[in-house]
Amino acid sequence: MSVLYLDLFAQQYSKREFAPCGDYYAVERTLEHTTIILSDGIGSGVKAHVAAILCTSRLQELLRLGFSLRQAFGRVVESMHEIRGSEHPYAVFTVLRVLPRGETTILTYEMPPPLFIGINRHCSVIPARTETLGSEVVAEVNAYLDDREGILLTSDGIVQAGLENGWRTGWGSEGVTRFINDELVDGKSFPELPERICKKAFEISKNRFRDDATVLLLQARRGRTLHVLTGPPADPADDYRVVKEFMAKEGLRAVCGATTSDIVSRVVGKPVSIESNPSSLIAPPKYYIEGIDLVTEGAVTLNQAYNILEADPEEYEPESGVSRLCNLLREADRIYFWVGGSRNVAHGDLSFLQRGILPRQTILPLLAEKLRNQGKLVVLREL
Repeated sequence: MSVLYLDLFAQQYSKREFAPCGDYYAVERTLEHTTIILSDGIGSGVKAHVAAILCTSRLQELLRLGFSLRQAFGRVVESMHEIRGSEHPYAVFTVLRVLPRGETTILTYEMPPPLFIGINRHCSVIPARTETLGSEVVAEVNAYLDDREGILLTSDGIVQAGLENGWRTGWGSEGVTRFINDELVDGKSFPELPERICKKAFEISKNRFRDDATVLLLQARRGRTLHVLTGPPADPADDYRVVKEFMAKEGLRAVCGATTSDIVSRVVGKPVSIESNPSSLIAPPKYYIEGIDLVTEGAVTLNQAYNILEADPEEYEPESGVSRLCNLLREADRIYFWVGGSRNVAHGDLSFLQRGILPRQTILPLLAEKLRNQGKLVVLREL
C-alpha cells in the first residue's frame, strides 16, 4: 500500500495590518512521519511573533535531539507554565504527527480542538482526552487519517471571532464546523477552505481581526514516489544487488548516466538504446531501457534540471530528457536519489568547469535542497 502524503493549505492574517503575525507554524517531513506545529504567541505583534517562533523552535529541537513526541511536548508545556504571567515570551501550541500509514497523534496546549473532514466530506470536532500535565491541562487526540481525508487546525483568532459583537462566546469550533459543512455541501474544495474560513471570521468580527488568525488544513492522499539512480556504486561488486533492489522499489524509476544505464541494462537483461533523432538542441538525448520510466545522460541533465526546475513547465521543451526529469521531480512527493560513489574523472575536466557543469556529488545536494523547499521529502542514499 502506498504511503500517505499530506498536502498543506494554509492561510494567516495579522491582527493589525502590516504587523507580524503572532501565530507561527512549521512543517517537517521525514521517512518516519510528518510533523506540524502551530504556535500562538500571547498578544499580538512582534512580541507574540517572537514567542511563537521560540516555542516552535524549542519543540523542533527537542524532537531532533531524540525526545519522543509526548516527552518534547511535556517539556515545552512545563517551560510555558513556569513563565506564564511573566515578561518572558509565552505561547500556546498544537503539535500534530502523522505516520506513513495514517496513524495520527495531536497534542494541544490551550489551543482550539482539531477538526476532522472525512471521506464523506463531513466535518466534525475530533473527540479528545484531557489530562493534567503538572499544573496544566492538555489534550490528546488519536485518529486514523485515510486517503482524501483531512484535519484542520486553527488559532484562537478564528474560534474567538465575533466576541463583543453579538457572539457571546465567539464563533467557536462548532460554528466553524457548521460553516465548513455548508461550504463542502456547496462544492468548495479543500484548498479553498482556509481562505474562506478566515474571511468569514473577519466578517463576523465586523470586518476586522481581533486577534492573529491562522487556518491550517492538511489533506491526505496516496503519495507519489520517484527513485533516481545516478552513478555506479563505489564497489562494482555491488552493481547487481543495487540494481535489483532499485527495480524492486514501488514507484516510478529514472536512471541518469550513460555508465549507470549500461549497468542497469546488463543486470536486468534489457538492451539500452539512444534517441535517434532528438528534438532538443540543448538537452542531451534520452536513452531507453524497457521497464524504466526515464533514462538520461547524467551530469549535464542533472545540472540542466536544477537550472529550470522552478521555471513554468509550460515553457519546457516538450520531449527532452531534462523536461521529462523535471516533470517527474515536480509530480513526486517522495524522491529517493540513489547516488553512486564511483567518481567520474571526466566531471573534473576543464571543459565541464568552463560550461558550469557541477559534478554529481555537488549538484545533487543543491537539487535536493530546492526540492525540499517545494515541500517534498528527499532522501540522498550513497552507494
